[in-house]
Amino acid sequence: MSQIMNQAAVTMNQLQQKLDIIGNNMANSQTTGYKSRQAEFSSLLFNQINNLSAAANAEGRLTPDGIRIGSGARIGTVSNNLALGSILETGRALDAALKRENYLFEIQMDQNGQNETYYTRDGSFFLSPVNNNQAVMLTTGDGHPVIGQDGPIVLAEGFDSIAIRENGQIVVTRGGQNAVEAQLAVVEAVRPSVLEAVGENMFRLPDLDNLGFEMDEIIVETGANEDMIQGGALEQSNVDLSKQITDLMTTQRSYQFNARTISMGDQMMGLVNQLRS
Repeated sequence: MSQIMNQAAVTMNQLQQKLDIIGNNMANSQTTGYKSRQAEFSSLLFNQINNLSAAANAEGRLTPDGIRIGSGARIGTVSNNLALGSILETGRALDAALKRENYLFEIQMDQNGQNETYYTRDGSFFLSPVNNNQAVMLTTGDGHPVIGQDGPIVLAEGFDSIAIRENGQIVVTRGGQNAVEAQLAVVEAVRPSVLEAVGENMFRLPDLDNLGFEMDEIIVETGANEDMIQGGALEQSNVDLSKQITDLMTTQRSYQFNARTISMGDQMMGLVNQLRS
């Protein structure tokens, strides 16, 4: 395959990945608490051809000796946009919207028999019966336990009403008496770009051994804060549909141009073969 066709093929592969990211953003434009992702292209990949081997060529040079040929563009980074989405009041007692950027709820996930902590902005919670219906556990819509300051939040049955305060306290009314029975664990992502999106509207910490950071340099506990949560409301997706459509059109056009490059390269090779024959 010619260098031109190889460059176009590599670039098309990377553009397809960007189209997948844009499509995922658009598909989640109505997902509660969803954070859009953005693909950024870096400089070209290069092949180093060392066809100049004379010792004199290296005298006074500050760059590698040889010819550097680009072989296409690539996606350098895929970043998470944790900017705040709009707040929608629902009036539902178990809905909670985080009012500050980079704040996250902690969720307990079972991964191959091991409990792992995941993070989300989706505050649409539910109550699931546990302990033979003697208690209820606060969970996500998929049934994953929501973590409080003392672990998964479990409340004894028999209460009349429940509410989530601005500081994350869960207040339960029993017989006309209000009592704080749990506290939501809310963390702040100090380095949000490090978080890894894992699907189901969740984030997790990647392997810290390969990052060079300690956990407390990425995620820190916030404690009770009076201006942290808005109860009876949900944060909407922060996807900007107009921007996503513009990016989609631009990326599709780039994909078409590179596909045309391969077609023209094939035609040129055919002409050269005809001349040789």
